Amino acid sequence: MRPPVEFCVLVLSLLAPGVLYVMNNIPALQEPLPILGIGMVVLGFVLLLLLITVPTKMNVDPLFYVFAVFPFTCMAGLTNALEHDGFISGFMGFYIKMGEPHLSTAYAVMMSYWEGLVHLVLFLTIIHRMFRGKSYRSLGLLWAGSSIAHQMVHIPGVVIGKYGANIRPAFWRNVPFFLVPFWAASLLFSRPREVPVIPADKISAEQKKGLLSRPVDLLLSVLLLGAMAFSVFRGFVVLDCPLDTCFTYVYQYEPYLKDPVGFPRVMMLVYLFYALPLLTVFTYGLKTPGCSWMLDWTIFFAGAMAQAQWCHIGASLHSRTPFTYRVPADKRWPVITLNVLLAAVPALLALRCHTNPTYFMKAVPEGRTNNEKKKN
Repeated sequence: MRPPVEFCVLVLSLLAPGVLYVMNNIPALQEPLPILGIGMVVLGFVLLLLLITVPTKMNVDPLFYVFAVFPFTCMAGLTNALEHDGFISGFMGFYIKMGEPHLSTAYAVMMSYWEGLVHLVLFLTIIHRMFRGKSYRSLGLLWAGSSIAHQMVHIPGVVIGKYGANIRPAFWRNVPFFLVPFWAASLLFSRPREVPVIPADKISAEQKKGLLSRPVDLLLSVLLLGAMAFSVFRGFVVLDCPLDTCFTYVYQYEPYLKDPVGFPRVMMLVYLFYALPLLTVFTYGLKTPGCSWMLDWTIFFAGAMAQAQWCHIGASLHSRTPFTYRVPADKRWPVITLNVLLAAVPALLALRCHTNPTYFMKAVPEGRTNNEKKKN
């Protein structure tokens, strides 16, 4: 009897710490180009083992190979986080020195925890559902949003930050990890979503209600407007807005926004130019009936914001961030509360859309509704 596929994937991902340990103890493997080459060869070997593991008679979704190979990098990320927080040693020294020096930053450590815990669990759950014929589309979109947000901050942050002058060949391994989630997201968005069967008259009755008659949606709209204002404000802060309010905020509340590593500055600009438009259209979707795209995009966005805010909050408090850039102790709770709310609002919106999607279903024409009633 073959073991479950997700178990095989987990076992293969556990090879990552072993590979890192071996390379950390063999000087010949610690030069920049060999590090990149060995990384690509090992990932190719993992893919080959997966091709052997999966029964040849099975019609395997091409996304399986994404969800099965990426756990290897998740485990490498978790190894990086554990070593920099002092839980283990002897794995990452060579890679930080000759591969990707920026992985020693507080932001990268928090990013590595997210990859090694949240992404790994998502991958294993998706594979479990995939081989049992269950839907995994929503979980896939959650991962895609998280992964795209990760790389949209990670790659530009390295290039424009203080580590931009010390980019080594191993850094370019991130390019396929940036492109593949976009491809995966396009496949997932193009597939039909699973929605409950809702009577046409119920859809019509729900969609006739105004925003004031839907208190939960009204509250979410107010929270979305607050998130929009906060995103604009912090975007202005990192763009060196001369207003006294911006000056006070960056020096007394979130000095991490000025950390020269570059990640917080890029993140605030991503919020300003990408998250802000999405928050705007979500506000529109809560007001306008029949916006079925809300069911997909809210999940995608919730994953992106959860990942981004986890890294931002953690890095602004982490001991690897210089003391002058950490959130001041007397301002910690208001800053943490605002940042947690920024992550919670998209999650609550996605939850609302999926627990009661009636308002977002496509409206049924009146004549068709009446004909269906006559048949019944």
